[in-house]
Amino acid sequence: MRCTMHTRTSRIIGIERTLPKGFIVVIALLFAASAIVTLAWCSSMADMEGLPMRGGWTLAMAWMRMPGQTWAGVTAPLLGMWSVMTAAMMLPSLTPTLWRHYRTEIDRAHSHPWRSTALVGAAYFAVWITLGLLVVPVGLALAWLAMAMPPLSRAVPLAIGIVALLAGLLQFTAWKQRSLACCRTCMMDAPGGLRHAWRHGLRHGLHCVRCCAGLTLILLAWGMMDVRAMVLVTIAITAERWASSPLPMVRAIGATAMVAGLLMIARATGFA
Repeated sequence: MRCTMHTRTSRIIGIERTLPKGFIVVIALLFAASAIVTLAWCSSMADMEGLPMRGGWTLAMAWMRMPGQTWAGVTAPLLGMWSVMTAAMMLPSLTPTLWRHYRTEIDRAHSHPWRSTALVGAAYFAVWITLGLLVVPVGLALAWLAMAMPPLSRAVPLAIGIVALLAGLLQFTAWKQRSLACCRTCMMDAPGGLRHAWRHGLRHGLHCVRCCAGLTLILLAWGMMDVRAMVLVTIAITAERWASSPLPMVRAIGATAMVAGLLMIARATGFA
């Protein structure tokens, strides 16, 4: 099915007016729990002094393997952090999808709409956790290389600016528009049954990971444990999903990322 930016958007925009209190309470509690854990984790990391690196940036202690610490010992906390962080960041934008699925299950008179909806959410976040299994080892490897190779460490601020610039440019591509359209409209309906609910969540998670690729790269480049980066990226992702006219919002986010990237590049190269 071909995706378009404006297909069935009225079902998305009006969704907040039809959410029942019970559904809102469950989502709010899940969001609050994940956000509190994320903030507590970031606060504990902020209390630990990072390692000043060549290039004028600081490497967070969480990315450094301490003497006697196994790779599993350093990977597990980072993966846990990634899991709760993505839950807090993605729940606001996932809420319309969960509600549409729940309503579909009720309309079809299925016996366990809450169980089916929970399975969609579990499968969705399973995709993001799987991505974390790739992101964390890559991050640890890059941290080790930056400590071992001074020229690479000095290039990090420039690399962050380039990532932000490219991520901003990605917002203006037709690929981004198609990906976002699928996230907003193509995953609305799924056949009944728990197996189909799981598959529905996996498909939506894969679409969402693809659609959020640029913004995720900005978060990772800026700092996975930076609360400001998390808040801004969360707002951007949610705005893209909830806006009645998403294209201007997508382009505004892209322009902002490009300007920030150019400023960082100018600063890293000594032009600012």
